Amino acid sequence: MHDSMGPSAWGRIFLPFALGYFLSYLLRTVNAVISPALTGELGLSAANLGLLTSTYFLAFGLAQIPVGMALDRYGPRRVEAILLLVTAAGAVLFALGESLAVLGAGRALIGLGVSACLMAALKGFALWYPPERQSSMTGFIMASGAMGALVASAPLEAVLPILGWRGAFWVVAALAVVAALTIHRSLPDARSSGPRGSLGDGLRVVAGIYVSPAFLRYAASSAFFVGGFMAMQSLWAVPWLMNVNGFDLAGAARMLVVLNLGSLVGQLSIGFLGVRLARLGVGPMALLRWGYALLVLIQCAILWSVAPPAVLWFAYGMFSAVNSQTYLAASRDFQPALFGRVSTAINLMAFAGAFAVQWGLGGALDLLQASGHSIEAALWVSFAGLIALQAVAFLPLLRKGGRPAA
Repeated sequence: MHDSMGPSAWGRIFLPFALGYFLSYLLRTVNAVISPALTGELGLSAANLGLLTSTYFLAFGLAQIPVGMALDRYGPRRVEAILLLVTAAGAVLFALGESLAVLGAGRALIGLGVSACLMAALKGFALWYPPERQSSMTGFIMASGAMGALVASAPLEAVLPILGWRGAFWVVAALAVVAALTIHRSLPDARSSGPRGSLGDGLRVVAGIYVSPAFLRYAASSAFFVGGFMAMQSLWAVPWLMNVNGFDLAGAARMLVVLNLGSLVGQLSIGFLGVRLARLGVGPMALLRWGYALLVLIQCAILWSVAPPAVLWFAYGMFSAVNSQTYLAASRDFQPALFGRVSTAINLMAFAGAFAVQWGLGGALDLLQASGHSIEAALWVSFAGLIALQAVAFLPLLRKGGRPAA
């Protein structure tokens, strides 16, 4: 029921969700900026730093199935408010940490705490906004995440001499508490009114989603387009820019800002144009098809360096904004009551894909260099392999969907 579309809907519904997802994305990328301080102050090795950073993704991924079940049963207000308090506890623990074990526990709590931020927002939009507005709202919420990534770069680096990395996490903890209280007080309650069933019944429903043709239609594209972008954004873009395009570290970091600005512009474009496109019959699936086709072409252009890097990486970020539409497109192939479980299943595939692409590209680079290829050639072949996987993953999206699965 879409009964919240009055003048206060933006402040009551969107802004609380936006603050939560802003924090989620900021905390996803913050370690890139504070890593020198962590290694300098605490003496962490590169391996320990990688392990510490990955605990966020591990906890986030493991939480997706129970979070999806909870969102459908208890609604986004209760689930996200509670989990953001877990985020605050994790940020406090991280701020106080003096050892890898304590820092890792804090980072894991943060990953668990923000695991519902995007999915709760999408569930809320499905409940409280009409279908023609959901692409727009998804674009706007993803834009708030892009803002978090931007703040976690140069602005955070600018305030670190004043706050220190521990002070920054105390600020994050306070913001997480504010977000939790705002969500609890502002959002309508939306507990399921249907029969709840047992935990076993719920898990059987989740298992049915993962093996359904409707889900499998989106699984590969979620892994290799959404997960592939996450892997490039968080890891492999910098080696490419430095070894293929010849940038130094500072120049590669500036290109990452360009990439994130492109993502922000793309999400805002979907936000502002989504309703108009929906009224013209251009829904989430059409956006996915056209966007992914363009993404393959843009990445081929990056591969062959057919334009200035700033233009290509901005376009890559801009058109990767269509990744947000995969959650809406997939959910419309299922009954509305399954929205939370379907969207978190898609999200799990995206994070699994990010892990697979990060590790797979790394393994390919090692093998190619061991066989005598230069780092530039190894990166080229590995990136081409990712584009080929994306092209194959795109094919299931071209067939028509069936009726919504039960």
